Amino acid sequence: MKLFDVYSLFDIEIVKGKGCRVWDAKGNEYLDLYGGHAVISVGHGHPEYVAAISRQLDQLGFYSNYVINGRQQEFADKLGKACGYDDYSLFLINTGAEANENALKLASFHNGRKRVLTFKKSFHGRTSAAVRVTDNPAIIAPVNEGFPVTYLPFNAPELVEDELKKGDVSSVIIEGIQGVGGIQLPDDAFLKSLRNLCTQYDACLILDEIQSGYGRSGKFFAHQYADIRPDIITVAKGIANGFPMGAVLISPMFKPFYGMLGTTFGGNHLACAAAIAVLDIMEKEQLIANAARIGTYLKDELSGIPGICEIRGKGLMIGIDFTDSIKELRHRLLFEEKVFTGVAAPNTIRLLPPLCLTQDEAADFISRFRRALRL
Repeated sequence: MKLFDVYSLFDIEIVKGKGCRVWDAKGNEYLDLYGGHAVISVGHGHPEYVAAISRQLDQLGFYSNYVINGRQQEFADKLGKACGYDDYSLFLINTGAEANENALKLASFHNGRKRVLTFKKSFHGRTSAAVRVTDNPAIIAPVNEGFPVTYLPFNAPELVEDELKKGDVSSVIIEGIQGVGGIQLPDDAFLKSLRNLCTQYDACLILDEIQSGYGRSGKFFAHQYADIRPDIITVAKGIANGFPMGAVLISPMFKPFYGMLGTTFGGNHLACAAAIAVLDIMEKEQLIANAARIGTYLKDELSGIPGICEIRGKGLMIGIDFTDSIKELRHRLLFEEKVFTGVAAPNTIRLLPPLCLTQDEAADFISRFRRALRL
């Protein structure tokens, strides 16, 4: 059987990782400034993380959500304390797309409406509702077009209000910082406006923090820079450092009933063990503060490099814009300088390293980056 050919693959097989470095099957070492799409939060192969999963697997790998799983409540208690939302409820699933699916469903249950407002260049997942609110027609199949969605520009609250006034909007969904869209930041004033408008017109505000959350921005959630509280927050990626997991943080205004949401694998014992370890490591090693400090260092160093048009982002979520395509630059970074980076557009390099990136490793990256630019 062949693999379904939907990925454009680099001819590299990664077989080992430690901290912010990975090794391929040929023994080459790479500096990882991408973290597998912002998934690696506390570093590859962290010994406390590995030990926590191993201990749990030695006891119990899985049982269903029809019995009590004390690890779920342990994780919920730690997460509520860490992020400042201990009065919210938690629903655990497996992926970011699932998190957004359930968030959109909760909003529609709450107010009985269908239409969703989303934003240009957004990315919220590839499943039915999540892909429909993603601004990429190429990946929206006809079967996904089952409910009304309106795509609006960033930072235009007057256009949002025009749509909300029509009275049929269930929810407004927005990323804390757009990742796939090119590290685009909503203005703090815009987020405050969204919060006020959603309250005024009885629509639910959903903050997709799947890529921008979990300490990556230098705060636990990127929207906390704007000092707002959404109705629903979705998380995944860095939540369990590579173990598949997602979650929905749900305001007390939502009232659950048995069977309202459900999942087979969500919140399983291994996932919870991994997620608990991540929070413990983040606190012990002060990784959120590290993300803020090293992110500032990287942006300061990048600002002195000629040829860069713009640098955007917060913490360790950084976009680097060039006038022309960065295809060859990324190729040189990977194959000559042995650095993993991402892209977000034809001319945007995207940096999403593990939150444990040190200043020495950041300086090493800057040196390799300059060499790749032929400076």
